[in-house]
Amino acid sequence: MKYLILMLLSLCSYSIDLSGQIIMPTPGKIERADGRLRLQGKIRMYAEESPGSFIRLFYEKLVPESAVEWCKEEVNSHISWKKDVTLPAEGYRIRVTPERIIVRAADDAGFIYAIQSLRQWNTGEERGLIFPCVEITDFPRVKWRSFMLDSGRQYQKVSTIKKYIDMASMLKMNYFHWHLTEGLGWRIEIKRYPFLTRIGAFVGQGPEQQGFYSQEEVKEIIGYAADRGITVVPEIDMPGHAEAALNAYPRLGCFNVAVKVPQSGFTQNIFCAGKDSTLIFLKNVLDEVCRMFPSAYIHLGGDEAPKGNWDKCPDCRSRIEKEKLKDSHDLQLWFSARMADYLKQKGRKAIFWGDVIYKDGYPLPDNVVIQWWNWRGHRDLALKNAIRHNYPVICGTNYYTYLNFPLTPWKGYTQARTFDLEDVYLHNPSYRPREENPLILGMSSALWTDDGVTESMIDRRVFPRILALAEQMWHSGNPENFDEFYGKVLSKQLWFEQQGYSFGPALKEDAGTNYKWD
Repeated sequence: MKYLILMLLSLCSYSIDLSGQIIMPTPGKIERADGRLRLQGKIRMYAEESPGSFIRLFYEKLVPESAVEWCKEEVNSHISWKKDVTLPAEGYRIRVTPERIIVRAADDAGFIYAIQSLRQWNTGEERGLIFPCVEITDFPRVKWRSFMLDSGRQYQKVSTIKKYIDMASMLKMNYFHWHLTEGLGWRIEIKRYPFLTRIGAFVGQGPEQQGFYSQEEVKEIIGYAADRGITVVPEIDMPGHAEAALNAYPRLGCFNVAVKVPQSGFTQNIFCAGKDSTLIFLKNVLDEVCRMFPSAYIHLGGDEAPKGNWDKCPDCRSRIEKEKLKDSHDLQLWFSARMADYLKQKGRKAIFWGDVIYKDGYPLPDNVVIQWWNWRGHRDLALKNAIRHNYPVICGTNYYTYLNFPLTPWKGYTQARTFDLEDVYLHNPSYRPREENPLILGMSSALWTDDGVTESMIDRRVFPRILALAEQMWHSGNPENFDEFYGKVLSKQLWFEQQGYSFGPALKEDAGTNYKWD
């Protein structure tokens, strides 16, 4: 009842306010002014220097290129674009007067975020563009802001991948973490090893577990993301979650046999760290991955890798003895170090899930980044150990950034694995003070597709909780109280739905006990 009253009050208050536009995530500073700018017909634009690729997003989302006329004098323009190196990286400033819009940005990313803010600030519809007068100054709270989509357990269409890249850009994120390999599917074409996709992409049983992305499709997606200020970070999980690859090439495992593919969870069938041939195979895979992805970061997984087979494997036991390692966990560290060193030779950084540093052991190289995830099982152990060893950290704890966790119980998700918008906003352990430690790069969010989360189920899990996570990643000021933030979410819901995103319930009391998550 409390939130029903809040909803009615917030909708009324925002509709009464003439300039009551809302931008999410919230800009650092908004100074409203009287008046508005209406743009229609031919739009004259000015740029101090040749505009970068960001202008393609402007043409696509606000004004088609055919309706734009470039002019040589700013005084004649409706919109001007100016580079401003005094702004922080990725920062921007927008000034709207009754005569024109002036956009200043530190870099192309800043211009992209300015465009995303202008999209939300526009009050016009078919009649053209209408912008209430305002001055907005904005920049990100943290450097790393990402959304991860699990395409390993469930395959999504290319258009769906683009949809969530669009979402990430709208919410001013700068990385799209693409989980491409799993026990239930190997989704990326590796030309040197065609069975990875010929067999490995079709080991799942469900209709949305069949398929892979060709290298041409991958390049298309990378380019699409780049135009939206998004870097695509691929994840090739190793040594665990490898059952699909081991079905395609059984020799990569410890015992040279095709393995059973689990329809949920994971098994002890992981890549063999004792065979030189397995390491060579994985390095060859990384060669092709690095040729496709220009990202400075390559995610190598490293989570949930049971060592039962390694403990029995003669090759792994021999490796442990030869390298003077302590145990199978130390062997995983040695294996991870070899892969990270290989990426270092290519000028790349390796991201690993926090599992690799739960215990000390063989040292990892200095190009390693740790992604802290397992709050439920290990609390902040990975965060503390990473900082103690001087590794940069991405904070993305399963509570409360894993958006596959529903608001109410569903299939394998018990009550203990549920959370709502208020939980995210008030209790997210990944939301760390900026000044806590310079090694903390930022925050991540994720949508895993465990238990058959197919394409049609994604939106209602992601929205509206992703708005709280985006706010924590981006907003550089002090956080509002939850009631104020929730009012903004309710008022902005229609806009996001018009962009093609469906909302699920925000609060557990909204979902009740009978909400259908599938």
